Amino acid sequence: MQVLSELGFPRAQQNERSALCLLCLLGLTRDKTWAQASNPLMGITPIMDWARRYYQKKYAPNTRETIRRQTMHQFVDAGIAVYNPDDSARPVNSPYAVYQIDRSALNLLRTFGSPEWEANLKSYLADRPTLSEKNSQRRAFKKIPVEIAPGQYASGEAAVSRRLHRAVGAWSHPNRYRYRDRDRLG
Repeated sequence: MQVLSELGFPRAQQNERSALCLLCLLGLTRDKTWAQASNPLMGITPIMDWARRYYQKKYAPNTRETIRRQTMHQFVDAGIAVYNPDDSARPVNSPYAVYQIDRSALNLLRTFGSPEWEANLKSYLADRPTLSEKNSQRRAFKKIPVEIAPGQYASGEAAVSRRLHRAVGAWSHPNRYRYRDRDRLG
């Protein structure tokens, strides 16, 4: 899990499930070193089978979606894994969907635990934002200030939502549409 932390993954991905998925995508069993890492094509079910076979971690069949949504999507977002590199036209919901460690990530991870690791990691991270940084940028984007009334601004998803609903509610108050000029009703 140290490698996930050093790659800048959020705490939600610094867990046993993500660590086992990474080891699987690198083809690393207990008897292999990081320098022997490879990048086979692996689907979600084969990842689960691999974890059971080599690390005695048995996942229930309904864990497939958790692995896909809470680990593999983040690996792809972080750029360490590639989705369907063998067939980019494969449908998203295909049972044949596969993942593979990105070539530059593979080259970096082969140096984990070696004297070159720190320098290689620094160089690797200089070229791309970490997943934590990307998530932070997404959250900051959602906090764009919105003018809800002349001179009144709100930022942040919840604050904007509450204040905007209140402003819309005042604007669309039921009395707003009542006909006020009784003389013209004639």
